[in-house]
Amino acid sequence: MGSSIKYGIAIIEQGPTIPEVSVEDAALRQHNTKSEEEDGFFQEVDRLRRAAIKGDWKTANSIISKNPLAVRWQLGRSNTTALHLATVCHQFSFVENLLKRTSASDLAVKVEGLTVLTYVAASGVVRIAKLMVDKNEELPNTINDDETFPLLLAVVFKRKDMVSFLFGKTDFEALGTVGQIKLLTLTLLADYYDVAFLILKLKPELAKERNAEGYTALHVLASKPSAISSSKELSSWKKHMNSWFNGIYNKALMQTLAHQIVDLLWNHVTEELSLNEVADLIGSPTSVLFAAAEVGNVEFLLIIFRQDPQLVMHTVKDNKASIFHIAVQNRQESVFSLIYEIGGLKDHIAFMKDDKTNCNLLHLAGMLAAPHHLSRVSGAALQMQRELLWFKEVEKIVYTYCTEEKCKGLPNLTGGETKLFDPADTLTPRQLFSRQHKQLLKDGEEWMKSTANSCMVVATLITTVVFAAAFTFPGGNNDKDGTPIFRQNQAFTVFIISDVAALVLSTTSILTFLSILTSRYAEEDFLMSLPGKLLFGLLTLFVSIACMAVAFSMTFFIAYDKTNAKFPLAIAAVTVIPIGCFCVFHFRLVVDILRSAYWSYFSFRKRNIKLF
Repeated sequence: MGSSIKYGIAIIEQGPTIPEVSVEDAALRQHNTKSEEEDGFFQEVDRLRRAAIKGDWKTANSIISKNPLAVRWQLGRSNTTALHLATVCHQFSFVENLLKRTSASDLAVKVEGLTVLTYVAASGVVRIAKLMVDKNEELPNTINDDETFPLLLAVVFKRKDMVSFLFGKTDFEALGTVGQIKLLTLTLLADYYDVAFLILKLKPELAKERNAEGYTALHVLASKPSAISSSKELSSWKKHMNSWFNGIYNKALMQTLAHQIVDLLWNHVTEELSLNEVADLIGSPTSVLFAAAEVGNVEFLLIIFRQDPQLVMHTVKDNKASIFHIAVQNRQESVFSLIYEIGGLKDHIAFMKDDKTNCNLLHLAGMLAAPHHLSRVSGAALQMQRELLWFKEVEKIVYTYCTEEKCKGLPNLTGGETKLFDPADTLTPRQLFSRQHKQLLKDGEEWMKSTANSCMVVATLITTVVFAAAFTFPGGNNDKDGTPIFRQNQAFTVFIISDVAALVLSTTSILTFLSILTSRYAEEDFLMSLPGKLLFGLLTLFVSIACMAVAFSMTFFIAYDKTNAKFPLAIAAVTVIPIGCFCVFHFRLVVDILRSAYWSYFSFRKRNIKLF
C-alpha cells in the first residue's frame, strides 16, 4: 500500500486530522488583507468545514444556498472539500444531501491521491456509492495515485456488499494486468472466491501472472489450508442447508468454489506453458507445493497430484527434500499420511536426504517442532508425547540403516539458514531427538508433577471427607442394636453406595497420582505410561467428586424424607455446580489426552484416497 492508502485508512479508522483554517491564518495567506468582506468569507469556510465534520447539513445548506461554489471550497489540505471531509467522518446523511449539489467533475477530485469513492468503498456504505456512481460512471475506473482503485479498497476492508456492487460497475479491462492480478490475489486472500471465480472467467490468463511480491494465485491458495473443499460440487444435503443454515451453506459454497478455482488455474497453466515454464511458475519465489505442505493444505495437493502425479516427487533446486520432508518438519500429519497412498514411491522418499547436512526423514522428525506446532496440545508432557509419536511413525517408514545415519547439522527446507554442527559432533536421529527435546522433557516432567500434585490434594480431601462420613450416618444409630436409624430408606442405600464409591475412587486417584510423582520420567514414559496414568487419575477423581456430591445430596433426602421433597431436590441441583466446574476447567486437558492417545492411529492411517 502506498502512503495515500495508509492516510486514507488512518482517517477512516481514527477520524480526520484537519488543520485549523482560522480567520487570521487565512488572512495572512491573502497578503494580510484585513477587509471585512474577506474576513467574512473565511469565517464561512470555517463554518462549512465544521459543519461537514459534524454532519450539520442545516448550516452547510444555508452556506451553499448563498454561494453554490462552496461545494468546491478547499477546507483543508490537498484539495479537501466538504464532500471529502463528510465522507471520511462517516457523515453519510450529510454526503447524501451534498451530492445533490455536486457535479460529476467534483467527484473526480483526489485528496491525498484518492478519490472520494475510494473512501466510501472502504466504509462499505453501498447507498452512497450508488449515488456517486450514478452521477459519475467513471469513478469506479479511476486509478488512484498509488495504483489502487475503489473496488480494491472494498476487498481490502472486506466490504462484501460493496465489492459485489463495484464489481458490476468497474471496467475490468481498464484496470490493466497489474490491477487485475492485484485484485485477484486480494479477493483470494479475503476468501471472496465467488468474485475470484468471475475474474478468472473474464481473464483466465491471470493464472500465470504474478503480483508485486512475485506470487501467483496458486501461491495464495496454497497458503490457505481450510479454504478448499474436497469436492468441486456441493453435495445435495449441503444445497438444502441454504434454507436453514445460511452461514454454513455459504462457507461450503466458498470452499467448493475454491476447489474449482484451483482446477481452473492449474488447467490453464499446464495448457499454456511448457514443462519448464510450469516448473518455474510453481517453484518461485517459493515452491507452491512446499507452501501447501507447510500449512497442511492437503486438498490443494490432492487436486494437483491427481492431474500431475509426477509432482509427488517434486523438489526445488539444490534441495532433495519432498513435500513429505516439509510435512514432517512442520508436523502436518494430513499431508504426511499421503505417503501411504503413493505405493513404491514411498521407498524412494524414505531414501532421500539433504546433501548439506546428510539429514534424512527421521532426522527431521527428531528435530524439535516450532512453538506454534507444539501449542496444538496443552502441556509440555503432551507435547513431548506428540513429538515421540511423530518420531515413531516416521521410524516405520525409513530403512533400518537410516536410524544409524549421522547428520552434520539442522536443515531448513523452506529457505532458512542451515545450522551445521562441529565436525566431531554428528548425530543419529535418536541422538538428535534427545538433544533437541532435552528442555521439553524437563518441562514435561515439571508440568506432570505439578498437575499430579494439585489433583492429589483434591483427591486426599475427598478421601478424608467420605471416610469420616462412612461412620457418621445421617440420623444417627439405633440405641438398642447400633444399626443406622434410616437403613430402610432408599436414599440411605444410595448414600452408602455413593460414599463407598467416592472413597474407593479417590483412593485410587491418590495412588495413581503418586505413581506419576515417583516415575523415572524417561523419554519413553511420555509416550503412553504417563499420559495414560494422568487420564486415569483425572477420570477417577472426577467420578469420586460426582459420587461425593450424590452422597451429600442423599443426606437431605434422608433428613426430609417425604415431608418436603423440593428442598433436597434444590440441594441436589446445587451440588451439580462443582461437577460442572471440574468438567469445564479440565475438559480441554482430558480431550487432549484422549486425542493424543489415539492420535497416531487415526492421523497416520491409510486414508484410501484415490490419488493416481
